[in-house]
Amino acid sequence: MDRPDFANNLKIKGLKSTRHRLAILEILEKSSQPIAAEQLFQKMKEMNITVDLSTVYRTLDTLCDKSLVKKINIDSDSRALYEYNRMLHTHYLVCLGCKKITAIKGCPLEDYEKNLAIETDYTIAGHKLDIYGYCPKCRNARSAGGSVK
Repeated sequence: MDRPDFANNLKIKGLKSTRHRLAILEILEKSSQPIAAEQLFQKMKEMNITVDLSTVYRTLDTLCDKSLVKKINIDSDSRALYEYNRMLHTHYLVCLGCKKITAIKGCPLEDYEKNLAIETDYTIAGHKLDIYGYCPKCRNARSAGGSVK
């Protein structure tokens, strides 16, 4: 699978290609799950990119405004999380133990949404579905009476 051309994507959206924007897009694109601004900040420091946390937040706001990044709010996490916008409709499984977030393939609500629109005469604009539970590792730790670190 080809990597996105971040510099071109920024240009198309009318943004300059800066080190901070490119780094954030690359980190998010490589991440297997949505991550918080603080985690981005740490990863940028590990990449020897000098940046302030406030710059990370401002950059994320800009990238969200241009639909290059999606901001996600999960009920069990007080922080906003961010992911590279692959232009896919996504729902999530959220582990209540370790807070791992896993994207669900496909949308289990497509047919329901269509039927609901017909039944209620609403024009449905969208929906959000997050499912909470315990991943296998946390479930096994809970049943063994331990805790997951």
